[in-house]
Amino acid sequence: MESITKNRQSRATLQAMVARAYGADQVPTEPEGPWVQELGHGWFNVAYRITLRDGRDVVLKIAPPADVEVMTYERGAMRIELASLALIEAQTGVPVPRVDHADTSHDLIDADWFFMPYVDGENFGIVKDALDPGQADAYNEQLGAANRELNAIVGERFGPLAGPGDSSWRVVFTGIVEDVLRDGEARGVDIGHAYDDVRATLATHAYVLDEVTEPRFVEWDLWDSNVMVRDGRIACIIDHERALYGDPLMEAGFTALVLPQFGDSTAFMRGYGWPELTESQLLRRRLYCLHLMLVMVIETVYRAHTDTAQHDWARPQLDDIMDLLAQR
Repeated sequence: MESITKNRQSRATLQAMVARAYGADQVPTEPEGPWVQELGHGWFNVAYRITLRDGRDVVLKIAPPADVEVMTYERGAMRIELASLALIEAQTGVPVPRVDHADTSHDLIDADWFFMPYVDGENFGIVKDALDPGQADAYNEQLGAANRELNAIVGERFGPLAGPGDSSWRVVFTGIVEDVLRDGEARGVDIGHAYDDVRATLATHAYVLDEVTEPRFVEWDLWDSNVMVRDGRIACIIDHERALYGDPLMEAGFTALVLPQFGDSTAFMRGYGWPELTESQLLRRRLYCLHLMLVMVIETVYRAHTDTAQHDWARPQLDDIMDLLAQR
């Protein structure tokens, strides 16, 4: 996916970054050699696969340029990812990349960046349709179990990992949605509904958020495209820059319970060990779908997508979730 948030760098700059992270003796020397390859399936950061001089493959991930406007919740996203990786490694057995080197100085380039080992595996989101249905279900079941383990991490307050947060999930989540709505209004994004109508819909149902009383680590962006698989097992979970302390029902794996266009949650739910949702839990999940679809529509303008596929797909889903919420 092409996006203006992708902060591409010259080979000379990449060589300087390798030198800082791994030492001058690991810098690839061939000016036009095949030592660097952009990994193209990401939608926000740019990532490169780089072969060091000793033959090791590593991945360099670079945050968006400083002069590119991103959505409010995306500011400082790479630092959230680095904090998430440290937290997951310390408190769970879920496989995540090791950070070889992180740089937030902005002296080589205008953004945060970090190196990690290259994960030898296949992207589940890319290969899932070619898999035997039983194998795909097995991976989704493993994903549900891994997601449950991540959600077992408990925070002190709801909201950003770095704080300050709030003791009320209602306050935090309605604030998260308000940030998205203000981002949309600032860029004049047509979401197919009056912005104040969306605010009113959220306010009508916000009481149900008070049921959530314990802040849990939530990935929120844990789609199958952020899962690397190998030999029948999950090899690694990647892309943690949207994590926060919130309600586990925000997780991507639960989305299809409300919007079936996102697939089938049966295997994920089985692996997670979550029984059928109660009526109030289902209402919370509808609110989280509202937030998700607002993001999916509005971010296409901020990222200046080169095609309209995501926008054209997400707009009807936003209509659907607004209709579902209007029925209550």
